[in-house]
Amino acid sequence: MLHTPANPPALQSKQMDLAAKAAKLHATLQDLGSVLVAYSGGTDSAYLAYAAHLALGNNMQAIIADSPSLPRAELAAALAFTTDHNIPVQILHTDELDNPDYQRNDANRCFHCKDELFTQMEAERSSRGFAHIAYGMNLDDRAEFRPGQQAATQHHAVAPLVAAGLTKQEIRTLALQAGLKLWDKPASACLASRIEYGRPVTRDHLTQVEQAEEALHALGFPQVRVRHHGDLARIEISRDDLPRALTLPIFEAITAAIKPLGFLYVTLDTEGYRSGSMNDSLLAASSIRPAP
Repeated sequence: MLHTPANPPALQSKQMDLAAKAAKLHATLQDLGSVLVAYSGGTDSAYLAYAAHLALGNNMQAIIADSPSLPRAELAAALAFTTDHNIPVQILHTDELDNPDYQRNDANRCFHCKDELFTQMEAERSSRGFAHIAYGMNLDDRAEFRPGQQAATQHHAVAPLVAAGLTKQEIRTLALQAGLKLWDKPASACLASRIEYGRPVTRDHLTQVEQAEEALHALGFPQVRVRHHGDLARIEISRDDLPRALTLPIFEAITAAIKPLGFLYVTLDTEGYRSGSMNDSLLAASSIRPAP
């Protein structure tokens, strides 16, 4: 009687490839000597900070940028992760909201945000004697429209996850293998990414979005985006949760939670949650295309 191997050859090869990439990441980080890691609390930057701490000990520090575009719940969760894993962390209070170029909220908003972050990180790196700045870009990010990568390049930030050849899914797998609770954490871009391009980024708009998404989380929807279109709140909910959302009682609960925050109209996007949906307007209105 034939028995199927516990680990088929293809799976074994894949596991060996991932192990080799993890070893490459460790060696890359050790070669840096000392590093400040731009840390957002998402899975990619969290795993990078974790791996950097394993490789370098106290010759690394995670740097988290705090501003009105960061939800309070995300800040608390990010700090809790560093506490759980004894990772040195520092909060930098960034001032991108004072920059008219950022407030304008055009296609380069993310560049101005990251330029502020890396400018402050470079000052910290220089004054404290760290050798490098690193951030959590992975292989998949290179195919997306991310102006912040230009700021990283200008500030000579290194991308160890790319150097190790790691994709987003591979990073999640490594985080799971390491026992990191956030291995399957949903993606969470900054609150400013919810505001339609051309509408100014203000504290009030950011607060509206944050409170609206908190209200939807309280209704039992873990993966949501509230897209701010002025008087209109366009809600994206994970497609897996759409059947529950598409009921009259839930409609009424969503409306009761969202309209008092300052929206005249509330609509549910029938395409569901999708990362970067605000970029659709850029692709339709200009020649901007994601990098190859």
